[in-house]
Amino acid sequence: MLEKLFALKEKGSNAKTEVIAGITTFFTMVYIVFVNPSILGITGMDTQVVFVTTCLIAAFGTIAMGLFSNLPIALAPAMGLNAFFAFVVVQKLGYSWQVGMGAIFLGSVGLFLLTLLKIRYWFMASIPHGLRVGIGAGIGLFIALIGFKNMGIVVPNADTLVALGDLHDPKVLLGVLGFFVIVILSAKDIHSGVLISIALITGLALIFDPVVAFHGIVSMPPSLDSVVGQVDVAGAFDLGLFGIIFSFLLVNLFDSSGTLIAVTTKAGFADKQGRFPRMKQALFVDSTAAMVGSLMGTSAVSTYIESGSGVSVGGRTGLTAVVVGVLFLLTIFFSPLASVVPPYATAGALVFVGILMASSLIEVKWDDLTEATPAFITTAMMPFTYSITEGIAFGFISYCVMKACTGRFKEINPSVAVVSILFLIKFVWVG
Repeated sequence: MLEKLFALKEKGSNAKTEVIAGITTFFTMVYIVFVNPSILGITGMDTQVVFVTTCLIAAFGTIAMGLFSNLPIALAPAMGLNAFFAFVVVQKLGYSWQVGMGAIFLGSVGLFLLTLLKIRYWFMASIPHGLRVGIGAGIGLFIALIGFKNMGIVVPNADTLVALGDLHDPKVLLGVLGFFVIVILSAKDIHSGVLISIALITGLALIFDPVVAFHGIVSMPPSLDSVVGQVDVAGAFDLGLFGIIFSFLLVNLFDSSGTLIAVTTKAGFADKQGRFPRMKQALFVDSTAAMVGSLMGTSAVSTYIESGSGVSVGGRTGLTAVVVGVLFLLTIFFSPLASVVPPYATAGALVFVGILMASSLIEVKWDDLTEATPAFITTAMMPFTYSITEGIAFGFISYCVMKACTGRFKEINPSVAVVSILFLIKFVWVG
């Protein structure tokens, strides 16, 4: 049955290898079931419920990817989008989490329509490489800033905007320790470094932080009514949210599509144009999962680069993904653990993701200021304005300005020009 369903021999694999690959991928990305509730919890969402919904959408999205595309690729709520949603849309702009999640849903619908109309990769390819790199790196720095804030390393300051936190605070030191545990283990190619760090710091927090309390390990999943079915899609039809929705669309487009190409390339499936077998099915699965995830209140779902860890140990088929999904299903019974993990225990993971995403800046053509300037502005404006939307907007506009004012009009493709005009209209009408 497995052979017929996943073509194991044809892919040069076997059931044992695929199971091991699935377990490997699971342990490299299971940190999201703790990080996602930690981030979304600041919006007022029930962390235990978010823990369960995160597990459910990761499970069903990943299993669907395995069954329909036969690829060793796992899905889960997207890092970056959840942080943007919580810290900008809800905390900074003051929207309710229900409306903010509705905006994520509308952005996911846009991604689905781009996939349905077969223009998803055309649109992605039309965005200049420097801007794409800048968007990814900017999100990385934005996430890292949030990580440093949650760690207590960076604190607000009325005179200097930000300042160094209290290094005598045990919570700050635990956050710093957690970060170095992750990066050191990762440097040693220990794939589950993030999970080990979260477990270690949470254990130490139970000893040194009186606020952190143990509520058990295993329980039946809580009722999901406080989150599932509460998303306000109608309320997201707000002119002030236009830029937010478009940003969600762009970020998920680049994140998910780029990860699919990266993982399939590593597995030896993708050609030079980034095309791979059953590409259509994979795109439909990830775009559908993004919509379902936002409706469930987990933020948009995306493919995970951690899938590459399973590929590196031999995973070549959808059986790897199915194993990952089943493990996520089993994890729903551990929801009490979500309430134990303090924000500083997951902060190191955010900074680590920031490092990985910012590393793409090496691909920028720094000797060409018409390419380097928009890439830098995109990257820098995201953390400095505390907004992914503003970073994307200023990046697109600066690209058009640089190309137009240096006589290189022909390098401005229509999609970039249209997006820039839309952002200019937003700035004029909304601010």
